[in-house]
Amino acid sequence: MTISTASPTRRDVLPWSALLALGTAVFITSLTETLPAGVLPQMSSAVGVSSGAAGQSVTLYATGTALTVIPLAAATAGVRRKPLLLGAMTVFLVANTLTATASGYAVLLVSRFLAGVAAGLAWAILAGYARRLAPPGQEGRAIAIAMTGIPLALSLGVPAGTLIGQQIGWRVSFAAVSVITLAVLGWITFGVPPVSRPTTPARQPMPTARQTLRVPGVTATMVVVVTFVLGHTVVYAYIGPYLRQAGLGTATDAILLAFGIACLVSIWYTGRHIDRHLRGLALTAASLLTVATATFAVTTAQAAVWVAALAWGLGWGAAPTLLQTAAGHAGLRSGPAVADTAQAILVTLWNTAMALGGIIGGLLLQRVDVTANAVAAAGLGVLSLAVITLTRKHAFAPTDRETP
Repeated sequence: MTISTASPTRRDVLPWSALLALGTAVFITSLTETLPAGVLPQMSSAVGVSSGAAGQSVTLYATGTALTVIPLAAATAGVRRKPLLLGAMTVFLVANTLTATASGYAVLLVSRFLAGVAAGLAWAILAGYARRLAPPGQEGRAIAIAMTGIPLALSLGVPAGTLIGQQIGWRVSFAAVSVITLAVLGWITFGVPPVSRPTTPARQPMPTARQTLRVPGVTATMVVVVTFVLGHTVVYAYIGPYLRQAGLGTATDAILLAFGIACLVSIWYTGRHIDRHLRGLALTAASLLTVATATFAVTTAQAAVWVAALAWGLGWGAAPTLLQTAAGHAGLRSGPAVADTAQAILVTLWNTAMALGGIIGGLLLQRVDVTANAVAAAGLGVLSLAVITLTRKHAFAPTDRETP
């Protein structure tokens, strides 16, 4: 007779190494999306185009994700999750390396589009993967750990990549991302256990986006994704001009660092409490975004700006985890396959909202003034609050393990 020596309590322990590997994958794919913004002059000079044209490399990345993530997620629904994730990250590695070595504008744009396609598929997998790795009752915390890569990319990764690009060269920044990607591929290969792929009843195809959006709670959650991400991006993309108007132009790096630290605090707190207080945390995050951006709209007093930046970080840091978890919860009521399709829709809308945020924010800045960006963001924050409040029954609703 064989006796197992495994401790039964290990079932309740989060697989930290595996989740951190997923979090690092989130970090590098998030970092690469916005890294060109910090090295545009160097990139544009190298490929012989204007900074505005080089900036389209950010747009092409987001476009690649937005256009392909849903069909790719549906087409790969029956593929085992670990090989699929490794495949997506391998394509991302090749595309990012091609960006680092691009000698012309056309090659740059093609490589960025391909990197966005690969990153979008990886994003569609990562939240569900983290959820499946977690012990029962800790799914939200597992997603929080994996999503830590987003604020880290914005608050630490992009500034570090910009510094490397300015001091050594923009190609070195992208090459460094490729080196980290190679390490992550090894980490996932040897340190992340396989998980089950989404299942559907026999001979039944994966649910379409339209079918998934009909599931109670999914559409409302996606509305909040759009309003929340759009509101954040309208301000974040143009925070520099606002801070200069407030007399804090020389403190931009310090304020964004404070914003990033607040994001990390928010993720830590959210990860500890999300599995019991999803709705309350979502309302708090939307409230913080609304109050912070409203403060930006009504005053440029430096003390108020610093406090608002911290509140903004606390609200935004929680957003990726809250929205991914809410989408998963809503979809799971109709099965794991619906939950995975919901994640793919979320990735599409997230990137679409980021792209629109840059466009709308730029128009507001040019045609009105920088204060209009903050007013628009505060209005979108109010819409987020309204949707979360009015859809209590299905969206951001407590599960059987949550406190009502």
